[in-house]
Amino acid sequence: METITFTADLERNIRMMQELFRNDNTLIIRRAIGQNGLRCALFFFDGMVNSLAINQSLVRPILRCEQPRLSADLLAAAVLQADECRVETDMNKVFAAFLYGDAIVLTDGDARPVLVNTKGFDKRSTAEPENERVLSGPREGFTECFMPNLALIRRRVNDPRLKFRFMRVGSRTNTNVCLCYIAGLCENSLVERLETRLTALDIDSVLDSNYLAERIRDHRWSPFPTLGTTERPDVAASRMLEGRCVIVVDGSPVALTAPFLFQECFQSNDDYYISFLQANLSRILRVIGFVFTITFPAMYAALMLYHRELVPARLLFAVSAAQRGVPLPIGWEILLMLFVLEALKEAGARTPGAMGQTMSIVGGLVLGDAAVSARFAAAPTVIVVAIAGVTGLMVPKLQTAALWLRFVLLAAAASWGLYGVGLALGLTLAALCRMHSCSVPYLLNLVPRISAEHEDTWLRYPWFFMRCDRFAVKRPSKEERP
Repeated sequence: METITFTADLERNIRMMQELFRNDNTLIIRRAIGQNGLRCALFFFDGMVNSLAINQSLVRPILRCEQPRLSADLLAAAVLQADECRVETDMNKVFAAFLYGDAIVLTDGDARPVLVNTKGFDKRSTAEPENERVLSGPREGFTECFMPNLALIRRRVNDPRLKFRFMRVGSRTNTNVCLCYIAGLCENSLVERLETRLTALDIDSVLDSNYLAERIRDHRWSPFPTLGTTERPDVAASRMLEGRCVIVVDGSPVALTAPFLFQECFQSNDDYYISFLQANLSRILRVIGFVFTITFPAMYAALMLYHRELVPARLLFAVSAAQRGVPLPIGWEILLMLFVLEALKEAGARTPGAMGQTMSIVGGLVLGDAAVSARFAAAPTVIVVAIAGVTGLMVPKLQTAALWLRFVLLAAAASWGLYGVGLALGLTLAALCRMHSCSVPYLLNLVPRISAEHEDTWLRYPWFFMRCDRFAVKRPSKEERP
């Protein structure tokens, strides 16, 4: 951005700031004169600062100062009463902090500005995220404010090895981005790789973490996520304790985690706050639900079109009777019903409040019943599509991948039957085997490890079975146990 160079003439500095921010009525310039003629000027933006801090920590000490002239160093050290107050000569840093809510204090006779932390803009409370609710456990969530989000992480990881690397991304927005990791647990190569990707970005604006995610992630065209997202500080802390990095973006409540493995798509926050038996049952159901949502419509179409001999006779007669009078082929019928399902989901998500849920539920019931009654679609097709839609909600992190795979497998089933479904699934598995996230294989834990190295992978092992190799504790023998 355009910056200026301050001089020792206070009035000239005021004119330069007025010219730089002309037509900006939020800029406040406050002149202050001490008891013996000390002349200072304060620059800040209305709505970005704490007015009480400006009045009590800056204006009042200057008005009570008895010195006729002070340098910027003495002004910062002996007069101003702010918790963070420093003389800054790098004008890029000065204006970056100034535009983010800090105040600039200039004194007559010294060209060096004093930068004071006076941030006081409104922010949202740390309420529980709507998309990551838990039955039991912490209820706090990230907000759009940068430093409070880092404080939520710091409060959970009381370790001096927790590191925060700051950088600014976006040539116009100049957005603060923080790379968080725990030294000793996270590999240096991973930190350097992510830092290189972030600093090398050529982008005008960063208004949300997804602006960065689409630019720094591996396999940008894949529907499978290779960067994790979370709005919960406890999840971010747990990822760092596993040796991963967390990227926090100013203005976004969503933090990015890297690397991200395929198994994490089936993990939930509740898994670690409830019994491991219940958590493992839930994970198994999520895996089965994902398989059902992508294969059930395709398998139904393949069996009805090419492999009717594999269907039990009674079931085949019932489905054939329901299909009688339906004008569309089964493949096109399923495709149309899937399109209606996605349209209802999108309409329900975009409609505000409880009206959206009501509209999606009532719309699905009315349209499904009307389609069957009018012989526009068969009842078994509606059931198959409904099961695919419900099971698709069990794994929210894979909704994009499930949507694409559902249509791809349906096209393969309509073209080549079960052979096409098997071919499409094989190609998908081969693509997943070639994928990686920050040089870590995407299917790293697809095959269980040996029993001596139990970790929290596809199943959630009990806490007394999990251990960290770096801080492993010897288990007591049976004789030593109380």
